[in-house]
Amino acid sequence: MKIAIHDYCGHPFQVQLSRSLAERGYKIAHFYCNSNPTTPKGRLRQSGTDPVSLQILPVNLPRDVEKSAFFDRWRLERLYGQRLVDSVAAFAPDLVISANTPLDAQASLLAYCKQAAVPFVFWVQDVISEAAYRILSRRFPGVGHLVGRYYQRKEKKLLRASSRLVGITEDFKPFFDQAGVPDSRIDTIPNWAPLDEVRPLSKDNPWSCRFDLADKFVFLYSGTLGFKHNPELLLALAQRFSTREDVRVVVNSQGNAADWLKQKRLERGIHNLIINPYQPYEELSQTLATADVFLALLEPDAGVFSVPSKVLSYHCAQRPILLAVPEQNLTSKIVVNAGSGLVGDPWNLELFCDHAEQLYQDQAQLSAMGQRARDYAVQHFEIQAITDRFESVICKVTEQHEKGANV
Repeated sequence: MKIAIHDYCGHPFQVQLSRSLAERGYKIAHFYCNSNPTTPKGRLRQSGTDPVSLQILPVNLPRDVEKSAFFDRWRLERLYGQRLVDSVAAFAPDLVISANTPLDAQASLLAYCKQAAVPFVFWVQDVISEAAYRILSRRFPGVGHLVGRYYQRKEKKLLRASSRLVGITEDFKPFFDQAGVPDSRIDTIPNWAPLDEVRPLSKDNPWSCRFDLADKFVFLYSGTLGFKHNPELLLALAQRFSTREDVRVVVNSQGNAADWLKQKRLERGIHNLIINPYQPYEELSQTLATADVFLALLEPDAGVFSVPSKVLSYHCAQRPILLAVPEQNLTSKIVVNAGSGLVGDPWNLELFCDHAEQLYQDQAQLSAMGQRARDYAVQHFEIQAITDRFESVICKVTEQHEKGANV
């Protein structure tokens, strides 16, 4: 069976799934956007240890996508949809699974699948139209509201037209109900992080030594930093610890928010705030092992509709996590239930810094939370069990498609 798996972002866990399915005998083509620099990438280079039935195929655009340049971004995402369809059609799959895809590009891919009578699985990582509505309404009052409503209707239409949905949290179910998708066409499979690629290591490692961090207490933010986050929290944290010579706040990210932090760091003379671009995926375990405490941020109005995947990688690395996210968000529930960190309101700067101070002062708590984080990852991120669940989805979609073809 030939399966096209598309993940616009190129995240680590999706390509891990592709490798795992290929090891089970499926012919897999894994597609991703190679022109999206503000999203950290996974292990997207093929190696000699990969199954021969796996292809990893980048889809290129004439220039990089700039998230804040809305009109140009819209044009590029439409072009991306055309190029993605051409690439997928050349592979001629029996099934398509697509995640993290801009809605215009997703619509093009779904239209191709309908025309070619190929089952289509919408792997819902985020309710994209909800974020688009909030952002556009704030930035372009009036017109932005109308455009946001258009994409809300479009996303619901795409959900209804898909052969099957895979959501990452039960919290998406009310939105699926609003879209008119019956429960019989919905599966929930939570996200994960690759246990074999993100390993607990010593803080004293080549990456920490290269950045002079091996003997520092490090608060680390690693991953996408964008519209759904409040970077003021990172500034406030660095300022709170500005007189502690042994403390550093490290941000490994790219894009407008990271550039804004660099500017504010200069304006305010914040010397303990270090801002790096994304680091090579091959060094991810060393990078994360440099942290004493991980940081994750999410604005209140993101609610249940966005689940930061970086928090899952954090759990693999066996370090405690300091969250500033809505309490109803899945990551908040994970950290609270696992006992792997502290959670607070995303706009409460003082509470965020107080929580950081609490972790800084209590080494025993750090160690206990870090161990609970790794225990959670080992219990929930085993790739063979996850692949079993996706194989079940594949079987359901195939049976559903065959029944339709025989009617």
